Amino acid sequence: MLYHLYELSHAAISPARAAANSTRLLLRNPFNPLSYTNLGRNAAAAAELLERTTRRYKKPTFNIKATTVKGKRVEISEEIVWRKPFCDLIHFKKALPDGAPSEPRLLIVAPLSGHYATLLRGTVEAMLPFSDVYITDWHDARLIPLRDGTFTLDDYIDYAIGMIELFQGDVHVMAVCQPGVPVLSAIALMEARNHPLLPRSLILKGSPIDTRVSPNAVNKLAEERGTNWFRRTVIASVPWPNRGHGRLVYPGFLQLTGFMAMNLDRHMSAHKELFVHLVRGDGDSVEKHKEFYDEYLAVMDLPAEYYIQTIDQVFVKHQLPRGEMHHRGQLIDLKAIRHVALMTIEGEKDDITGAGQTEAAIHLTTNLSRSKKQHYTQPGVGHYGIFNGSRYRQEILPRIVAFMAEHDIRGSALRWLWHRLQGERDVAAPPEPLPPEKITEIEVEAEPIRLSALPAKPVIRMRKGRSRSRITARHGKIARHRGH
Repeated sequence: MLYHLYELSHAAISPARAAANSTRLLLRNPFNPLSYTNLGRNAAAAAELLERTTRRYKKPTFNIKATTVKGKRVEISEEIVWRKPFCDLIHFKKALPDGAPSEPRLLIVAPLSGHYATLLRGTVEAMLPFSDVYITDWHDARLIPLRDGTFTLDDYIDYAIGMIELFQGDVHVMAVCQPGVPVLSAIALMEARNHPLLPRSLILKGSPIDTRVSPNAVNKLAEERGTNWFRRTVIASVPWPNRGHGRLVYPGFLQLTGFMAMNLDRHMSAHKELFVHLVRGDGDSVEKHKEFYDEYLAVMDLPAEYYIQTIDQVFVKHQLPRGEMHHRGQLIDLKAIRHVALMTIEGEKDDITGAGQTEAAIHLTTNLSRSKKQHYTQPGVGHYGIFNGSRYRQEILPRIVAFMAEHDIRGSALRWLWHRLQGERDVAAPPEPLPPEKITEIEVEAEPIRLSALPAKPVIRMRKGRSRSRITARHGKIARHRGH
């Protein structure tokens, strides 16, 4: 019912949003004398603020066209190399010349926690000059039909194993925030099964491996409320006409409410400043605000079964650090990890993942050699600062690149020989791209409806002696009975 009320309110306010947008365009028109007055600028700014705060933001795009490799500009194109109902794997393919040396491959597992993978655009852009980058592109559960089945934390682990196998052991894995638990679990299972296609290394950033360490307000809420409270309070059914209608989800608008409530004063101040910048005509500041909030306010729904299982096992029962977590009946034992190098990264001021929660992975993998473990805490940054921003590029990025190079077979002949003697796999062929997927269903709100595409004006025609009416569409012309 909650989701239906949200959709109803969204539809109800659409005329006001359209009117606000029209007002903005009218008062911004340079041929309108009011656009040069203080009253006109204030009214236009207010109209734009209303339109933006009532808008449903669509999925952003990466829009990465090029990068720089060894001082030379290289074109970038996106291709999908792996596809499942709930996730695609995107490859940022570089137009390198023939004979160019192979680069270390990096699989970035983006969080399935409300925002789209494009939130890691800065991470991708920073890593492209040094590696061959792939990233998970999770789908909005609102748009996944019920016929595609459910998605649980066990499925997430299966997805992680499937993507790692795609690279035949020639890949480094980076899990940002939430995917740390399923990805670490996937590698532990692969190690326990003596899987021949283990990744070369795993990099965990701000991941809640053990939320008993330095618990924050969110962690305490999960323990105090319990799993059933979340099941009763935040789970809703997707309404029609969305493609996933009937699917139980944790709605994106509820997640966004929680995100913004954590720093409500900051978000209110930012929108107040936007109004001031719009009135003053400060285009640079306005664009900077829009660039951030167009990304931040675009959220997606999560499958309910996955969300509830994550709350229960990760935040309430702490099963992974306690050695009690299972995957389809098999115990997940972090002590089984012996070969995959591990790096953990935290932010000193992280208010989402507490200090030490990610580093816990270092202490839990007791059978992994200390030479293959590394931890780094970045001073002066919060959660987003460990994968975006200037300090990430200047201080965290060089450490990641060096860690990957240390545990990769590429480089000098001596390095290649050493790693081969250690039993590591040689450079593998890259995954092949998949053919474009045929779109057979229309996404809700994907395109505006054109009046020219609507059927002609319907005309009601009654036939004598019949009690029913028929509606016909003949280009707006009145139908005539035979004999008239």
